[in-house]
Amino acid sequence: MTKNSHMILPAEGRLGLLLPGLGAVATTLIAGVEAVKRGLAKPIGSLTQMGTVRLGKRSEARSPRIGELVPLTALEDLRFAAWDPFPDTAYDSALHARVVEPQLLETLREPLSAVAPMPAVFSPEYVRRINGPNVKKGANHRELGEALRDDIRRFLRDSGCARGVMLWCGSTESYIAPTAAHASLDRFESALERNDPSIPPSMIYAWAALQEGVPFANGAPNLTVDVPALEELARARALPIAGKDFKTGQTLMKTVLAPMLKARMLGLSGWFSTNILGNRDGEVLEDPGSFRTKELSKLSALEHILQPHLYPDLYGHFDHMVRINYYPPRGDNKESWDAIDIVGWLGYPMQIKVNFLCRDSILAAPVALDVALFLDLARRAGLSGIQEWLSFYFKSPMHADGLYPEHDLFIQLAKLKNTLRHLAGEELITHLGLDYYE
Repeated sequence: MTKNSHMILPAEGRLGLLLPGLGAVATTLIAGVEAVKRGLAKPIGSLTQMGTVRLGKRSEARSPRIGELVPLTALEDLRFAAWDPFPDTAYDSALHARVVEPQLLETLREPLSAVAPMPAVFSPEYVRRINGPNVKKGANHRELGEALRDDIRRFLRDSGCARGVMLWCGSTESYIAPTAAHASLDRFESALERNDPSIPPSMIYAWAALQEGVPFANGAPNLTVDVPALEELARARALPIAGKDFKTGQTLMKTVLAPMLKARMLGLSGWFSTNILGNRDGEVLEDPGSFRTKELSKLSALEHILQPHLYPDLYGHFDHMVRINYYPPRGDNKESWDAIDIVGWLGYPMQIKVNFLCRDSILAAPVALDVALFLDLARRAGLSGIQEWLSFYFKSPMHADGLYPEHDLFIQLAKLKNTLRHLAGEELITHLGLDYYE
């Protein structure tokens, strides 16, 4: 750190990654970290492991790795714990998910088999397409939350972790709108006591994590921590929170292509998106309630990027549709199609077609790793509440009241890197560059 840097505590000791949901994303994350630690793979897709940050002028040629600029926890110091309604270990769950190649999984069998899920806080009322036997029992939501707090304390103690971060890697819950129970921490905790149906399992996990001093990030489109009550708790505990819904495939492409259209003042008349996938996420999204949660997350980007109120002639009316279809033969190998109808000079129509054959969890795992390491950094740097600088990683970024969310991928990346420069006491970069020519 430079002498003018933000005060950041060192990344000393082990960091526990607490994962509600031990499905394809979580097991791919764990397998990837263990493979990289053993020199069996490169951490491709991870900004924290492979990215650089330019410092000063272009002529200075200073671009350190992010881990050289700010103190990040080393992969060797990560330890994993999980909850899941199914009792399969990370090894067995990864075999079932069929994301990581069997030969590599066999090499990693020992560390993956050591991650056995704790009984989950789970209810089929919120995720209707799956059910399992490895579930906690409790008199009410508060009792279940206290059981999670016990789990967190026990794991951090037994694994010798100095601190923890929780990442929701579970399924998409049915759509829930904010209610009075979410308006303040007092109301929320009263709702826990009376089993209020507006408190789904993901919120119980978030409450338990924050009460135990553990930052929380939401990798699904659930409401979860994006409510005043849990934002209040995060600020009271001086903890960072982030979310929601990891930005990986189709929406990642939208946040690249839509800024291009606006940058060149090209009009849009319609954007049709469809997906097929066959993993547990696809099965869960067959339920209309869960699909509604995901649909709202996937629909939100275009309107905020294109700003139709500022450009009514270009974006005042366009049709935007999203479809997701469960197709078991594809497993985790999601395929998305986008048919984009655009308008150019003199009103002439044109089309863009995008066919993205991606691997959902292969894209999500490095995102989850980066979010965990950056949240831990934020906590050690004294940052608390919503971490908007991590919007780069989310479909529906959290933001302060009165602001619109920033979805443009390149603005998000500039914000992230400028935040890292700020924390390291380096000059922020505006890309003005006039001084090279004056």
